[in-house]
Amino acid sequence: MALGMDPATYELRFDSGRSCLDLVATNHPEERLDSVDRLRAWLAGAGLIPDRAALPGATRVWLAAFRELRSHVQELVLAELEGRAADAPLARVNALAAAAPPAPRAVRNPDGSLVRTLHGDPGCAALLAVVARDAVDLLTDPAARALLRQCEGDTCPIVYLDTSRGRRRRWCSSEVCGNRERVARHRRRAALARA
Repeated sequence: MALGMDPATYELRFDSGRSCLDLVATNHPEERLDSVDRLRAWLAGAGLIPDRAALPGATRVWLAAFRELRSHVQELVLAELEGRAADAPLARVNALAAAAPPAPRAVRNPDGSLVRTLHGDPGCAALLAVVARDAVDLLTDPAARALLRQCEGDTCPIVYLDTSRGRRRRWCSSEVCGNRERVARHRRRAALARA
């Protein structure tokens, strides 16, 4: 782990291919958005805010709002994979996507390089809009929608975009679910060899 980095950032997953899917992954295998600090870490890890952004207005209300959005996005994505409609979550995601997202700006570092920051402290509605717009973009883009896959790991509900060569990705993470499957396969072979 890099010095100065929040350890919570490393417990959050950012391997689904879209920020809206990464948000959905925050409730597996247990609740990951369990504090405002963890929400800040997720927002920074997802690239929605610069590292170390203050977010002075962030409260438990923000936490509840992001969990609600997560629930709606999850329902929409699963409905898409199952070929069914989910109109109530769709209406809520569309409503959240209507807010203006945070305005970015470039500022100079002391070394002269340009870095991205935000114009002022973003509000909850602005940050929710970014994730909701990502979900709208994902679900209305036929090419992106065609890449949606659900992890084949036992009891893993994570959905990701399969951008692998040949579209053969089977797991949300080769290091997590893929490793579990390889270990289980090895144990099965070893048990057969002993029998």
